[in-house]
Amino acid sequence: MKFQLMAKLSIRDLQLQGKTVFIRVDFNVPLAAGGQEITSDKRIKASLPTIQYALEHGAAVILASHLGRPKGKPNAEMSLRPVAKRLEELLKRPVKMAPDCVGPEVQAMRPRPGEVLLLENLRFHPEEEKNDPGFSKELATLADLYVNDAFGSAHRAHASTVGIIQYMPQAGAGLLMDKELEYLGKAIHDPARPCVAILGGAKVSDKIEVIRNLLRVVDKLLIGGAMAYTFLKANGEPTGKSLVEADKVDLARSLMAEAGEKMMLPIDHAVAPEFKGGGEPAYTETIPDDQMALDIGPETIDTYTSIINAAKTIIWNGPMGVFEQPPFDRGTVALAEAVADSGAISIVGGGDSEKAIKSAGVADKITHISTGGGASLEFLSGIELPGVAALTEK
Repeated sequence: MKFQLMAKLSIRDLQLQGKTVFIRVDFNVPLAAGGQEITSDKRIKASLPTIQYALEHGAAVILASHLGRPKGKPNAEMSLRPVAKRLEELLKRPVKMAPDCVGPEVQAMRPRPGEVLLLENLRFHPEEEKNDPGFSKELATLADLYVNDAFGSAHRAHASTVGIIQYMPQAGAGLLMDKELEYLGKAIHDPARPCVAILGGAKVSDKIEVIRNLLRVVDKLLIGGAMAYTFLKANGEPTGKSLVEADKVDLARSLMAEAGEKMMLPIDHAVAPEFKGGGEPAYTETIPDDQMALDIGPETIDTYTSIINAAKTIIWNGPMGVFEQPPFDRGTVALAEAVADSGAISIVGGGDSEKAIKSAGVADKITHISTGGGASLEFLSGIELPGVAALTEK
C-alpha cells in the first residue's frame, strides 16, 4: 500500500541480476491424507508473479515456506515435495527440492541465476517458530537478498519472516504482498465512500479489535453470523437457542454504544428448532424460545443489499449464517451476489468469507480476495504486521 508500505522496499526496488534471492512464500497448501496429493494449488499460483519476476531479472531463486503444524520435527506427510512437483509444472522449468532448509547439503545446492531451489518445510525445525537468531542467520547465509511474499504469515514473528532480515543487506515485499497491502491499506486509510463493512462469523470475541478499528473507517457496519445474536442479546432482544457468547454481552453493549447508527443488526432471521440442513426454514422477526437463528432473513437481506448497492468500498469478513449447510447459505449467497454486482471496490478477507464467495460463484467479480485470513484480520484491526514492519525502509 502505499500507506503501511510506502516507506518499504518492494522486489521492484532490488537489484536482482546475478544475485541469489531468498523468497519467503506461503505454500501452506491443503494436502490429501498421506500428504502426497495437493487438493488446491491456489497459494502456489499466487506467488508465481514474484518468482517469475525474480527469474526474469536474472536472479537465482530460493523458496522457503512452512506447511501444516509438524511441531518442530520432520514429518513425511507435511513435506513440500508435492509442492516442488506442482511448481515445476506451473513454472515450466526444473525445481530442485532440498532435503532440509539448513545445513551443508542445502548449502551445496545453492542455485545459479535462472534456477529454482525449494527448501524443505521450515517448521521441521522448532527454531523457526521461536524466531531463533542462530537459525535465522543460517537461513540468511543461503542468499544475498530477501523478499517476503507470504502475506498469510506476515502476522507471525518467525525466523523466516522477521529474524532472517537482520542478517540481510536488503529485504523487500513480493508482488503478492504489495498487492495485499495496497488494497487492504487503501480500504483502511483512504477508502472511496460510502465505505461499508460486512462482518460475520461465530464470535464477537474474535472480531473486537476489527470492529473497533472499522468503526473509525466505515460509514456502515453490517453484522451477521452467529455473533449477531450476542449483540441482539445485549440489545435486550430474545435469542432463543441461538449461539450467544454470554460472557461478551456487556462488551457487545459497549461496542454498540460506540458505534451508534453505524452498526446494523439483522431485523429478521431464518430459524429452526435444531441445526440440520434441508427443509424450508421459518422466517421470523423475533426468535422464539424453542428455535435457533441460523441465517439472516429476507428483510435483512433487502436492507443490507440496498446499503451495499450504494457503497463505493466494501470490506467483507465472515459469513452471514451457517453457509456450509443449505438452506442457511441464502443470506451469505445473496450478499455475495450484491457485492459482486455493486461496482464497488470489494475486499474479502480469507478463510470462510472466501469459501462463501466461491460457493456463490462470484469470486471473479471481487476486486481482491485476501490470501491471509489471520493476517488480514490483524491488519484490519490496525495491528502492525511484524513481517511487514521488518522489511527495509525505502
